[in-house]
Amino acid sequence: MSKNVQVVWFKRDLRLQDHQPLWEAAQRGPVLPLYVIEPDIIHAPDFAPRHWNFIRQCLIELNNGLSALGQPLIIRQGEICTVLKQLRAEIAFEALWAHQETSNWIGFKRDKQVIDWCKHSTIAFHEIPAGGVVRRLTSREGWHAHWDQVMLRSQFPAPQSLTPLPAILSTPIPDALTLGLGTEQLRNSQQGGSNVGQHVLNSFIAQRIRRYPRGMGSPNNLRASARISPYLAWGALSGRQVVQTVRKHAQALDAVGRKAARTFENRLHWREHFMQKIEDEPEIEFENFARSMDGMRADSYNPIYFDAWANGQTGYPMVDACMRSLQATGWLNFRMRAMLVSFASYHLWLHWREPALHLARLFVDYEPGIHYCQHQMQAGTTSINIPRIYDPVKQGVDHDAKGGFVRHWVPELRAVPTSFIHAPWRMPFEMQQKVGIALGKDYPLPIVDAKQALAQARAELTKWRKSDQYQEDKSRVLQKHASRRRAQHANDAHNAEQARQLGFDFKNL
Repeated sequence: MSKNVQVVWFKRDLRLQDHQPLWEAAQRGPVLPLYVIEPDIIHAPDFAPRHWNFIRQCLIELNNGLSALGQPLIIRQGEICTVLKQLRAEIAFEALWAHQETSNWIGFKRDKQVIDWCKHSTIAFHEIPAGGVVRRLTSREGWHAHWDQVMLRSQFPAPQSLTPLPAILSTPIPDALTLGLGTEQLRNSQQGGSNVGQHVLNSFIAQRIRRYPRGMGSPNNLRASARISPYLAWGALSGRQVVQTVRKHAQALDAVGRKAARTFENRLHWREHFMQKIEDEPEIEFENFARSMDGMRADSYNPIYFDAWANGQTGYPMVDACMRSLQATGWLNFRMRAMLVSFASYHLWLHWREPALHLARLFVDYEPGIHYCQHQMQAGTTSINIPRIYDPVKQGVDHDAKGGFVRHWVPELRAVPTSFIHAPWRMPFEMQQKVGIALGKDYPLPIVDAKQALAQARAELTKWRKSDQYQEDKSRVLQKHASRRRAQHANDAHNAEQARQLGFDFKNL
């Protein structure tokens, strides 16, 4: 029987490099690397087969790497505390190691249960921060300097070897169908794994970074974005790996490239700024930041509107093209993500929760710690952000001027002239006949009148923002969640927050 066995529990940290729990555990005894497929998580309303497909690819690479070191990854399925109890009956492990995880409410409750089980079972549980997010943070003062310090620290190398533990059995890494999740076939889907993630990052720095600041807003220019957000979301790369790689290579870039690198690093910084919010207040997955907004939209859910939005059938071509593209590929650039949420929140006046769950299932790079903060910001329920309302016609004209993106994803409109591609309802009937499309039959007419819907939304939002309770919420949220970067007092913090929180921009990582 091996002594001093250390269990390393992998969660959203599916890598060997810069994995402190793995490195620390390897210094103390034989390592049993563990990944648990948890039914509560994979069958939750924010999980989809596309998530598991990416995770599975990461797990296959991780298992190959661990096997080469001497000890394969152990895969178990079930509730985590039950799995740990069964594992302890098989091998008397001494300690459990894991990264602190900023996840959804299910993960939050699960981690508390593991802490309690370890205390009851006299197992040492070592939870180590995964990045710049601080657990039990008491003040935002100094957070930005702390993040910079964390990113500058040396990375933790993978162990050179691991002691084999041959008596411990593992299940094969199942596919999504075996897990009862169904199947999804995505187009041009990104592949999981640290090696692929590092290659994507390297190619961004070497070939694409100079186009990053200007090109990342267009849905036609996917290569302008770094495309590393899935690798950060599932931990195939650490934030520190990415920051240090960018800083190292930025020195060799020209002035334009170095400026683009700084823009990119700022988004890495703000990514964890948002994650810190849900770490400090996990309830915002379900509850408004500003509780004074709780009644707003509460009784206005329209399933017809939601279904049209969710299926790309709103009659607004840019909205529908973005939704269909996201359904097919699992990725969309930041501005178009923000437009989708804006349209649902203001044109359709839908409460943010159901749209947030729908998009969570579509984003391969779904990061709970960011996702719900951003949805609330777009929906106007944070109290510290000026709502950003996107005109879908203008967004189409600005970012898809020739209509190529719309024609690709909404083929019903392929023959529509460019002058009408973003507002086909303006086409005269004779032109509809000429191009062979019957609006309202072949493609829906606009589900709402944009001008009228936005006027009603603005009036309703203004009414809710006038309450005394709203002003109290604003002060509380500023104190707890607002950035202190370059801010000397509350008003500066508010202005900095408004200026920098541009909406889903971290998704261009």
